[in-house]
Amino acid sequence: MKTVFVGKGRRRTYARFATTLVGLIASLWLTSAVLAQNPSQQNDDEVLAPVAVKKDLYPADADAKKEIEEAMKKAASDKKRVLLTFGGNWCYDCHVLDRALHEGAAGKIMKESFLLIHVDIGEGDKNLDLLKKYKIPLEKGVPAVAILNSAGSLLYSSGDAEVEAARKMMKKDLVAFLQRWRKTKP
Repeated sequence: MKTVFVGKGRRRTYARFATTLVGLIASLWLTSAVLAQNPSQQNDDEVLAPVAVKKDLYPADADAKKEIEEAMKKAASDKKRVLLTFGGNWCYDCHVLDRALHEGAAGKIMKESFLLIHVDIGEGDKNLDLLKKYKIPLEKGVPAVAILNSAGSLLYSSGDAEVEAARKMMKKDLVAFLQRWRKTKP
């Protein structure tokens, strides 16, 4: 085995290089750790966040009419509006929209101004009377939404499939939509 001696000049260069490399790695590690701890910072120019796990948003045994009736009573006392989302558990975009309605700026507006009710359409054969009543054209797809005032009057219906492709919807557009339909304070 041969021993190699490095002169003082090269030793200092290696030491500076090693120190710089360690510093760079440490700063990258700290930056990534800080970013990982702040997932609540959202960029409104992004599309709605995807979902990995689907929830039971539309339980088969739910009574949508009863839920809407109860929501109307609560909306009157809480001075809120009711947001109906029509869809089914099989609908990926329904899950994307629901997640967005519970997170970030959209989630804050929902909590302050709306009560959310999920209306199950099954395979297109369930709650047909509610689809008709709230002017939801099923042929345009789901999710579809309707907004009711606290008296139960229809204020808005997504007849042009505005939220049907929720996975492509921008966060800022959802926030603007909710801002437009939130009840203004007296």
